[in-house]
Amino acid sequence: MASIAGGRPLRVMFHDEARFGRISDPRSCWAPSPIRPRVALALVREYVYAYAAVSPLDGSLDWMIVEKMNTEMMNRFLDMIEARYPNEHIAMVLDSASSHRSKDLTFRDHVSLIRLPPYSPELNPVELLWDELREKEFVNKVFASLPAVVSQLEHGMNALELNKSAIKSLSAWPWIIGAITSS
Repeated sequence: MASIAGGRPLRVMFHDEARFGRISDPRSCWAPSPIRPRVALALVREYVYAYAAVSPLDGSLDWMIVEKMNTEMMNRFLDMIEARYPNEHIAMVLDSASSHRSKDLTFRDHVSLIRLPPYSPELNPVELLWDELREKEFVNKVFASLPAVVSQLEHGMNALELNKSAIKSLSAWPWIIGAITSS
C-alpha cells in the first residue's frame, strides 16, 4: 500500500449512492413450459438511499442506509469512513452529484475527494454493486412497506460486506489494481 504526505497509508475507495424503494422491478424469469410466471407490480413511491464505498484492493465495503440523499447525509457518510480508517488517507473517487460539490460539504484532513468526469457511471465500480443487489435481492419482489425494503437491503449489503472476494471481483478492474499498486 502506498503512503502519502504525513506517512499515512493510502486507501483508494469508490463511492456512490443508489435509491431503493417499493416500485417493483419486473424482469423475465425462468419457468417450465407451459407455465407462464406471474409477477406482481407495485407503484408506490417510497424510497431509501444506500451509500456505499468499496476498496477494490482488499474487497472492503462500507455502507449506510438513509432516508435522503443530500449534503448532510454525505457528510455523515464521510464521517463514518474517516472513523473506520483513522490511520489511513482515503482517496475517495465519486461522481459529481450535487451533494458531492456542495459548499456545505465538510472537508477532512485525511479524505481527498476525486471526481469522475460528468455522465460516466461506467467508470465507477460501485454501479456494479447496485446491479448485483438489484438482481439478487430485489428482482420480481413486491414489498408491503418501506421497512421491508430496508430489511432486504440490509440483508443484501451485509451479505456483500462479508463476501470480500465478490466485492473484489465486482470492483477490481485490472487497470484499477495496476494504478493503485504501482503508486
